[in-house]
Amino acid sequence: MKWHELTISTREEVVEAISDYLHEAGAGGVAIEESGSLERPRDTKLGQWYDRPLNNIPLGDAVIQGYFAEETEMEPLIAAIEPFIAGLREFDLDPGDFKLSYKMVDEEDWADSWKKYFKPIRVSERLTIRPTWEEYEAGPNERVIDLDPGMAFGTGTHPTTALCLRTLDSVIRGGEEVIDVGTGSGILAIGAMKLGAKAVLAVDLDPVAVSSAKENTRLNGLSEQIDVRLSDLLGVLKGETKDESGADAGPINVNVPVDVVVANILAEIIMLFIGDVYDALKPGGFYIASGIWKNKEEVVEQGLLQAGFEIVDRRREDDWIAFVASKPKAGE
Repeated sequence: MKWHELTISTREEVVEAISDYLHEAGAGGVAIEESGSLERPRDTKLGQWYDRPLNNIPLGDAVIQGYFAEETEMEPLIAAIEPFIAGLREFDLDPGDFKLSYKMVDEEDWADSWKKYFKPIRVSERLTIRPTWEEYEAGPNERVIDLDPGMAFGTGTHPTTALCLRTLDSVIRGGEEVIDVGTGSGILAIGAMKLGAKAVLAVDLDPVAVSSAKENTRLNGLSEQIDVRLSDLLGVLKGETKDESGADAGPINVNVPVDVVVANILAEIIMLFIGDVYDALKPGGFYIASGIWKNKEEVVEQGLLQAGFEIVDRRREDDWIAFVASKPKAGE
């Protein structure tokens, strides 16, 4: 089988927005490659070792590749994508001097080629991510997440996902009920359970993500503890969740309000449901919000404060930020 490989050279801060667009436009897969330069600051506190750069992409830049079926008409697709990317500037997201190109490739040239770069990685004090096709022997107190992300976002290698996992490691103490908004591959839901959460409700608006998260949940033996639904947070609060077929999925597995809500999505989306998160949390509960590029830090902070949250912590990797916010306890 042959596919059109659409290549977009742009800036890192727009990677998630463009990736989401490509999925919605019918991409059969999306690959993201960011700078592999040794000049890039590296987090080595957990013993990670970086030998040499994997590519010559300049710092701050990224290359996104979307794969479309052979029968796809590419010219109209590109004609729609170009103004979308340019329009990201209206949301204070800079795509830079972006470039698009496409060519025809064989499926075997891309479907599994990215796997050679995805190796077991220690992402926090307690959590390690192991691709299902790699052998790995865990050490003492090490919790392993088995993962096959498929076409869903979330391998743990992107700064926003790594930030969330490390933050969960510091927040989860055991016995918490958690909601994971925009679960993608399910990696954060699985991570929360591995750290000792009681139950996780994982929701996503993308059926591909729901399917991927369910499969990864099964691979980790957590299908009874992680409830994956086709929904958004507002739908959960209204009791409106669906299964992969679009049918009503029935009662959820957590009691709302919950102890922790985590969302690794675009800052623009985070701003849309801050009030819903506040309503979904118990007093004293934590909201972990990631996917925030540095130019959106202040607006997200103000949104959290205006909703009534207290900023407990903020964590950074490269130019990405994750907020940890707390809902005040009664009387505070």
